[in-house]
Amino acid sequence: MDTTTTPETRLLPVTEGEWAGWLRWPGTDPFEDHTGPFFARYDAGGVIECGFRPEAKNSNGGGNVHGGALLTFADFALFMIASAVLPEFHGVTATLNAEFVGAARPSRLLTARGEVVKAGRSLIFVRGTIDDEGAAVMSFSGVIKRITRYRPAGGAD
Repeated sequence: MDTTTTPETRLLPVTEGEWAGWLRWPGTDPFEDHTGPFFARYDAGGVIECGFRPEAKNSNGGGNVHGGALLTFADFALFMIASAVLPEFHGVTATLNAEFVGAARPSRLLTARGEVVKAGRSLIFVRGTIDDEGAAVMSFSGVIKRITRYRPAGGAD
């Protein structure tokens, strides 16, 4: 599935480096850009996978990846999983639930996968998991509330 062609999605292909072949959603969420970067790609079966390689800045006092960084990645994944099924919607996170089931280490590849449980007229229910190179780190679920896209005064995004 090619999501790079829709203006609402704004996923851009990465062509160089470790993330070549992945897609990036740059410059649309300053907090995600600061915490990440986060990436997404489609596997051979068309299922979306999200990727994140945490840095030292994402660590907690114990040397593991901070829960807040994992929650931010889970929130990103929530929307990527939903957009793979429902392109071109706009929404906000209504709920995000998480269970931390293992520790993630900085510099290791974290991946997130999941599914849309149900998509109604105004609410989208999603669940997924985050793995640290194959070891479960977090399970998450959330609800996205579809909203009308906010456009600042003057009409520019």
